Amino acid sequence: MKTKNQFYLILALMGIFFSSCDDYLSFPKVAVVKLDDAFISAKSATESATACYAPLTWEYQNNGGTFFNEWFIGDICSDDALKGSNTLSDMGTVFDMENFKTKSDNNSLLWYYRAQYVGIFRCNLVYEYVPKMDPALFAKEKAGLQNRVLAEASFLRAMYYFRLVRVYGGVPVVNHIIKAQSDWKQPRATESEVYDQIYSDLKFAIRYLPERNGYAATDLGRATKGAARALLMKSYLNNHNYNDAKLQGDSIINSSQYTLVPNYNDIFTIEGENSSESVFEIQYVMDPTSDVWNGMGFTRGNITPMMVRPRWATGTLIEGWGFNRPTQELYDEFEPGDPRRDAAIYAPTLDQVAASDDNTNNVNVYLGDRYTSRKYSMMNPDTTWISSVGQSSRGEINKKEIRYADVLLMYAEACVKQSTPDLNKAKWALETVRNRARSTAGRTDILPSFPNYTIPLQGVGQSGTKQLQDNAEDLYLAIQHERRVELAMEGHRWFDLKRWGLLSDVMNHYRTSTKPQISTYMDPFVKGKDELFPIPLQERDLNSPMPQNPGYDGVPIP
Repeated sequence: MKTKNQFYLILALMGIFFSSCDDYLSFPKVAVVKLDDAFISAKSATESATACYAPLTWEYQNNGGTFFNEWFIGDICSDDALKGSNTLSDMGTVFDMENFKTKSDNNSLLWYYRAQYVGIFRCNLVYEYVPKMDPALFAKEKAGLQNRVLAEASFLRAMYYFRLVRVYGGVPVVNHIIKAQSDWKQPRATESEVYDQIYSDLKFAIRYLPERNGYAATDLGRATKGAARALLMKSYLNNHNYNDAKLQGDSIINSSQYTLVPNYNDIFTIEGENSSESVFEIQYVMDPTSDVWNGMGFTRGNITPMMVRPRWATGTLIEGWGFNRPTQELYDEFEPGDPRRDAAIYAPTLDQVAASDDNTNNVNVYLGDRYTSRKYSMMNPDTTWISSVGQSSRGEINKKEIRYADVLLMYAEACVKQSTPDLNKAKWALETVRNRARSTAGRTDILPSFPNYTIPLQGVGQSGTKQLQDNAEDLYLAIQHERRVELAMEGHRWFDLKRWGLLSDVMNHYRTSTKPQISTYMDPFVKGKDELFPIPLQERDLNSPMPQNPGYDGVPIP
């Protein structure tokens, strides 16, 4: 599906509209397509599924001028990154989020919430109409296409709900098209009920989606059986259902559909897209004819490269905005010689960035932090930047939503934590990931196999370091450390800490031990409140009386 000129079709801009007739006219309005008349061929069914992918790519809404990238939460709200830019007020909504000062009128959280429900609506559209289509319309297509289209919608609906439940907790579960204003108000489901829907959708998707090698080359990037299993695995882990998570991991590994690419540095390149390690990627394309500033759905390019590039970079279409700056704590988490550090974090020289300990007299330094996020910046191996990003607001690099390395480390976690631990398989998965990093560096004297190394404990909210011992407790620590370095700056950290129940310990330790320039703005992490973000005020006004999360809008913390 990543064909650089096809991914979004007319349906991606929602070229299907509800139709109506004026009371005083008896003929339909010109250029309005009735939904019943839109699903008339196998192609239209496939295009309707394609449209369901588009909201995953959205990162900006022109109404209020706000970005709502998921890494605002996954990276910046954690101990891995700072908001960045050149002032505290630029994207002040995110500054509030990272410092635990969030209020329910936060515009970034509002549009993140709404983008997911647009995606859910599109998936529901597929579910409403594709099953009604005559199977004869699919007779000339590859067997099972009608069910595959439904399975793609199931996978994507699960992903949208997964995105919502991790950030807001329970949300309304709406699996039908809302056609009337009277149906607008929907009850807020519990987290458990949202996950039940996610499980149901993913199990259906697993049944009918093909494996990765079951797609034609032109469909590369569509949801696969392996992607659905990986998302189900991640969902199980979030609910501490380690036994079922491990079974999904077994199925992915035994499918032989995925392998780690030999060189870690190849992953975050245009040439490395949709590789053997890709379980699911959000597809972006070069599109010089549209612009981000028009809002959701008006660009097929990725805004992240320009957001994370530093302001001191110079040249045509190169200079960035300096967001998502890796912290010193993340930099220090890497073991000596680990090539993944320089793949994730670029440390500029003083020739590039003048020395400064604050953000008042140097636009390239934010609260004493000069580091640059590298993975999605489209940086060349020689540490220059690719200039052909289409326009100054975006690039074409895909978002690696689920990598096989992520699956292996989830599998290791499940093996350690399941009711009957399998430490040997956990060690195998951990070593597979570490060995790739070792091979990337071309060295055998770094990154020794478990338990022959020492890790810092600040990543789990403690001081000092620990020489690992060969036991389950230390193996779990090693897996937590490995996830932080392997997946650094990919938007996983906050959600990992939440799953492990470590958000309070880690973020409060970080606040008291990090640089004073940073900690002075941070409020303490409040357990029972800050694990979730508030349901947006505007959505509660529209869907009253939807209850708010504890700690926001006067709701007491239990």
